Amino acid sequence: MNKTIRHTAVFTLLLVLALLLRATWLQFHQAEALADNDRNQRKRIAQYAQPLGDIVVAGTPVTGSARSSDSSLAYQRTYPEGGLYAPVTGYSSQAYGSSQLEGIHSDVLDGSDDRLKNPLDALTREPQQPGSVLTTIDPDVQKAGYRALGDAKGAAVALDPATGKILGMVSTPSYDPSTIAGVDDQDAWEALLADPDKPMVNRAIRQPLAPGSTFKVVVAAAALEEGLYDSVDERTDSPSPYVLPGTVRELPNDIASAPCENASIRTALRWSCNNVFAQLAVDLGQDKVRETAERFGFNDDELDVPVRAYASVYPKDLDPAQTALTGIGQFDVTATPLQMAMVSAAIANDGVLKDPHMVSEVIDSEGRTLESHDGGERRIVSERTAQQLRSAMETVVADGGTGSNAQVPGATVGGKTGTAQRGVDNSENPYAWFTSYAQDADTGKEVAVAVLIEDAGGPRSEVSGNGLAAPVAQKMMAAALK
Repeated sequence: MNKTIRHTAVFTLLLVLALLLRATWLQFHQAEALADNDRNQRKRIAQYAQPLGDIVVAGTPVTGSARSSDSSLAYQRTYPEGGLYAPVTGYSSQAYGSSQLEGIHSDVLDGSDDRLKNPLDALTREPQQPGSVLTTIDPDVQKAGYRALGDAKGAAVALDPATGKILGMVSTPSYDPSTIAGVDDQDAWEALLADPDKPMVNRAIRQPLAPGSTFKVVVAAAALEEGLYDSVDERTDSPSPYVLPGTVRELPNDIASAPCENASIRTALRWSCNNVFAQLAVDLGQDKVRETAERFGFNDDELDVPVRAYASVYPKDLDPAQTALTGIGQFDVTATPLQMAMVSAAIANDGVLKDPHMVSEVIDSEGRTLESHDGGERRIVSERTAQQLRSAMETVVADGGTGSNAQVPGATVGGKTGTAQRGVDNSENPYAWFTSYAQDADTGKEVAVAVLIEDAGGPRSEVSGNGLAAPVAQKMMAAALK
C-alpha cells in the first residue's frame, strides 16, 4: 500500500475513534448534565409538555396549568390566588426558572422524578404523570394574615408548636407569579425586579432585620437557664437610668413612667424595660446570650422548611456596650419572622422546639407517598423556664401590658412587642414587631405567631409593636384556634 495512503487511513481511523470516544463520553458521562442544563430547550419542552402537578393547601390546589402562548411549550403555570400564596409556592416560569416549593420539588411537579416511573410508561411511551406537594398551610390563617397586613410592607409566620407545621407564611407586598409564568413576560419580570418594595422577596424567611424588644424573651430565657435569677418575679439589679458600659450614653426606656428600676423580669417584659435587659446581657456576657440564641435557631445558615431560610444572627466579638445593646435586640442582632415564631413556639411547647416545615407530604399521581416530613425536635430551655416565661409573657397581653391588642377571646395569649430602631441615629421609621402564642384550653389547639411591620406608611408616632404588629398576630391566632 502506498505510504501516503496508509498514513491517511491511519489518521482517518484515529479521527473516527476520537469521534466514537467523544460520543461515548457524551452519552454515558455528560448526558445527565446536558439534559439538566437550563439552556437545553428540550428540557423546557419536556417540562411544560403536560400540565404540571399541583401545590396543595388543605386539599385544594393553589396552582394550575393552562395552554401556553408559545407553540413549543404546551402548558404554563397558573396561580388562582397568586399574591396570597406566592411566599409559599414561589414561581415557575418558562423564561426565568422556578423558586421556593416550585423549584425544590420541580422534578415531582413536572413528572421527571425517577420515583414517578411506571414500567408501563416505557411500553406505551406515555410521559410520567406528575406528583403533587401537600403543604401544612391553613388557608384561614394565611388569609387572615394577608388581609391584616394589607398595604403594609411586612411579613408574618404562624407555627403549630406541637408539630412544627407552618400554618401561615405571609409577605407583603406580594406579587402574582402568573404574570411571569410565560416566555414573553420580560416587562413584568423587570418591573418586579425594579420595584423598590421588593415584592418577590419573602420577608417571612429571607430578610432578617433587627428584632428590637422581641429579643428580650431570648435574654430572659438565658438569665433563667444560666441561674442568673431563679424566678421571673425576683428583683433584678438594674439601675435606671442605665448608662452603657464604658460610655456616658444613657439608654432610655420607651415608657419613661414605667417602674423599670431593679424591676423583675416579669415587670420588665410587661413594660419592655431596656435597662433590665441591657444589664442582663452584660451580666450574662455575650457568649452565654449567644449560646441561648443559637439553641433557639440563631446563626443557623442551614434552616430548610424546606425552602432555605436566611440565618438570623447574634454577633460575635462585642464590647460591653455592644453586648448591652444586643440585650434589647439592637446593634447587629437580626431575625426573621420565622425565627421569632420559633422562639414563641418553643416556649409554648414546654421548652421543646419542633422542626418548622411547610410540606407534609410529596405524593405521586395515585396518591402514594414519595416523601413525608419525618419530624425532629430539640430541647431549647427547661420546662420550668418555659413555664416561667409563659407566665411573664401572658402578663404582657392580659394585664395592661404593651401587647394588649393581641388578646383572643377564650384563649390564653402570651406575647412580646418590639420596636426596633433603624437608620443612622434612628433617623428612619422603626420596625414594629410582635411575637406570641395562643392556647385554647377547651380544644387543646395552640399556635405561635410572629409579625414584622417593616413600613406601614404612617407617621413615626404611630409605629409600635402593639399598634401595628399585634393586631395582625391576633387575627392569625384567632383563625388558627377558630
